[in-house]
Amino acid sequence: MRKRSKHVGSSLDDFLREEGVLEEARAVALKEAVAWQVRRTMEKEHISKVEMARRMRTSRSALDRLLDPSNTSVTLQTLSRAARAVGRELRIELV
Repeated sequence: MRKRSKHVGSSLDDFLREEGVLEEARAVALKEAVAWQVRRTMEKEHISKVEMARRMRTSRSALDRLLDPSNTSVTLQTLSRAARAVGRELRIELV
């Protein structure tokens, strides 16, 4: 008889919580989504990285950190500047 896994029937959140990585996984997923949205909007609007950095009043390397999905240490100020630079607004909510 096969031993049944303790995770069968549990959610991914439950598994990640038990492993102690739920909040980190959520932060990475959120950052990936934001980076994707900014990059997609830049492409759609034909905004180069140089132009985007200029609009944000930041360096190209700071923009690269924003667009790097694995770099989760981006400030709210940077996210807000990026949103404004592409004519959008940043919305954050607690759910």
